[in-house]
Amino acid sequence: MIRAAVLPAVGSPLEITGIELPEPGPGQVRVRLAAAGVCHSDLSLTNGTMRLPVPAVLGHEGAGTVVSVGEGVTRVAPGDAVVLNWAPSCGTCHPCTLGEVWLCVDALAGAANVHARTQDGTELHPGLNVAAFAEETVVAEKCVLPVPDGIPLTDAALLGCAVLTGWGAVHHSARVREGESVAVFGVGGVGLATLQAARIAGASTIVAVDVSPEKEALARAAGATEYVVASETTAREIRKLTGGQGVDVAVECVGRAVTIRTAWESTRRGGRTTVVGIGGKDQQVTFNALEIFHWGRTLTGCVYGNSNPAEDLPVLAEHIRAGRFDLGALVTERITLDGIPGAFDNMLAGKGGRALVVFP
Repeated sequence: MIRAAVLPAVGSPLEITGIELPEPGPGQVRVRLAAAGVCHSDLSLTNGTMRLPVPAVLGHEGAGTVVSVGEGVTRVAPGDAVVLNWAPSCGTCHPCTLGEVWLCVDALAGAANVHARTQDGTELHPGLNVAAFAEETVVAEKCVLPVPDGIPLTDAALLGCAVLTGWGAVHHSARVREGESVAVFGVGGVGLATLQAARIAGASTIVAVDVSPEKEALARAAGATEYVVASETTAREIRKLTGGQGVDVAVECVGRAVTIRTAWESTRRGGRTTVVGIGGKDQQVTFNALEIFHWGRTLTGCVYGNSNPAEDLPVLAEHIRAGRFDLGALVTERITLDGIPGAFDNMLAGKGGRALVVFP
């Protein structure tokens, strides 16, 4: 019996309760969690923006230590430190054969599996494959990656989503070049990672945008050279900060129609907008045909930072060890499992960066 954060149904409050977790079967790995980040995608599961089988154990950004392995597991052994990979690629579907592993059609197939049971026998699913909001979890072997040398295990949890997403948005999707200007919309965990990635890429002007004035210090510490409090004049303010032209690149980390539209309008003619935020079907963004022609801008979706975790983690590790990327700077609150509902409330209110669940 272990403690976990369970979503009984879409729209229901999260329950911190005991669950019965089975031992790993063939091809599975049992991991004792060291830490788990509280991501907006977890909140999106609770309100139905993202739909996966429930009831479920939530949490997808985590790291820990392998406790035991099932038959046939060869990549890891008990005692190994691992990062959880919530979107493992199958390697055989059409996107995977094109090298676009972040678009794997079977990445979330494991979310339909029976992961554990409540004390009364109710079957539970792993919300986003890995069920990281628990003291321990059992995942497929392909859902674990080794923690790079020199990275503290607790901080390594952030590599599982926020850091890969922000890094990839800059380096893989937007392909920011040295000297370009960048605007980042939303200064949460992913936004802070994006700001750091833009700084590492050599961006000149880096504008952070958020509804909260209180996040300016966080944004500037991550690399922002300018800070704009979101309003109806945001695009105009960003153009003013960039000689009237607009930024070369905008990265939207919120997932709201108005923010996506503003990010688009904040870029120069021929600029690039990458959308990282996950919005609901009701968030409709409109453009007219003439402006698409006239401005020549590019609008691109971005899944998991368009990253290949196995290839990107070693690159990120070099930056972390060299002090160029600060994992701890993303974290504004360290909590226990019982603090997750409060962390959700803070996200809804636009407060703070990443909340990190730290297990004893």
